Amino acid sequence: MNPGGMDMQALLQQAQQMQQQLVQAQQDLEDAEVEGTSGGGLVKVKLSGRGQVEDITVDPKAIDPTDVEETAQTVADLVLAAIRDAEAQVESLQQEKMGPLTQGMPGGGIPGLPGF
Repeated sequence: MNPGGMDMQALLQQAQQMQQQLVQAQQDLEDAEVEGTSGGGLVKVKLSGRGQVEDITVDPKAIDPTDVEETAQTVADLVLAAIRDAEAQVESLQQEKMGPLTQGMPGGGIPGLPGF
């Protein structure tokens, strides 16, 4: 007879299954890549599913050789906007992959995983 009517074997299996799902979700995020853009595609930023910048591409059309100072500021603004766009996509992807696994956990997250 189980105290409190709990089936410990079933509880352990459920915990193990959740652990496997968590590991898979983390691997999916590690393998994922998102792209943020700004300026109608003049600047593109690729981020990993964990939010790390992997690549930044600036189209030469974004450069005005006759006004270098203004161009520098414009490109900086476009890069920042593209990063923010990509970060929003990463956040959405993380919620998609990890959200179902973190529901019902104390504090609503997983200790040791930033953002969760």
